[in-house]
Amino acid sequence: MILRFAALLAAAFLFAALPARAEIRYPLTVTDAVGREVTIPAEPKAVLLGSGFNLVALSLIHPDPVSLLAGWANDIKGDNPAIYERFREKFPAIAKVPVIGDGITVSFEAVLSLKADLAILANWQAETDLGKQAIAYLEQSGVPVVVVDFNSDALENTADNMRLLGRVLNREDEADAFADFYEARLKRIRERVAAHPEPGPTVVMDAFPNPERCCFAYGTGGLGAFIAITGSRNIAESLPPQGGTVSAEFIVAADPEVYIATASPGGIYSGFSVGPGVDPAEARASLARAVENPFLANLKAVKNGRVHGLWNFFNAVPLNILAAEAFAHWLRPEIFADVDPDETMKEINTRFAAVPFEGAYWISLSGQ
Repeated sequence: MILRFAALLAAAFLFAALPARAEIRYPLTVTDAVGREVTIPAEPKAVLLGSGFNLVALSLIHPDPVSLLAGWANDIKGDNPAIYERFREKFPAIAKVPVIGDGITVSFEAVLSLKADLAILANWQAETDLGKQAIAYLEQSGVPVVVVDFNSDALENTADNMRLLGRVLNREDEADAFADFYEARLKRIRERVAAHPEPGPTVVMDAFPNPERCCFAYGTGGLGAFIAITGSRNIAESLPPQGGTVSAEFIVAADPEVYIATASPGGIYSGFSVGPGVDPAEARASLARAVENPFLANLKAVKNGRVHGLWNFFNAVPLNILAAEAFAHWLRPEIFADVDPDETMKEINTRFAAVPFEGAYWISLSGQ
């Protein structure tokens, strides 16, 4: 009996020594990603997601993100079905969550029928006329709306937006942990590039390569910023930040040292298949076919085996730190040989992810 009492007493002291989980006090007023002040009356329990991609963000700070959903857009299900299937396998209730739109359009009738206490929209939705109508409609109905931004300047905004979600959803400790993890890895890249200011290689990033046309090259915005952070040179930097269509002659004349393609699973919009649920062998084989295009086959990048590809939707989710590490490893291997996005993915899956992320999210033709 004495031993049992001593064990219980020791356990009590151990529990008391653990740091208390931070609790958010409501009503809570926050400033969202587009500078709007939003007051949230009570801890949200029934959330509308304007973009299904933001389920990924929720899943990094909540063990059962589906339990929060009152309704959601099914855009992630259409373009990236493997992510949806992994969530459905672990959280079957997702199949019964009402659909309020497709990420582009919103069903006001569906929204009206749901008893939501918060809506979360992506910044690119909030900027459209329909998005502005949706915000006004929701707020008039008593549903506060928070806008998050993981894509307009991902490297600068991701950590802050994770912290914003953490405050709003009373998951501040979890969000701070992920944001700190993100910032530490980003700092490593920036500091190492600052210590090696010599210019990196010239790069073209081709969105959804298609043998029947050429080409959409990323500019300095979106995923294009991931080239610049490594100290490398984007041949399309003179284009608008979002990039634009360029001719085969433009790429041939620039003759970049590195070629990077972006695409989605199943080769939607492209013959190249990469991303959630894609087998690495499929991704590599389809990337090889993409650069068989005659004008690409003669580029310096292809001849030297510096051909890579990655999931196009990294600029919609806070997993984009993986893309930053992949770019660093590909473009500046002499200073980033020890940076391994595969290991970072394993740590994210172990420490943060409610549902593990699986598949070839990035690939190299050389296998490196």
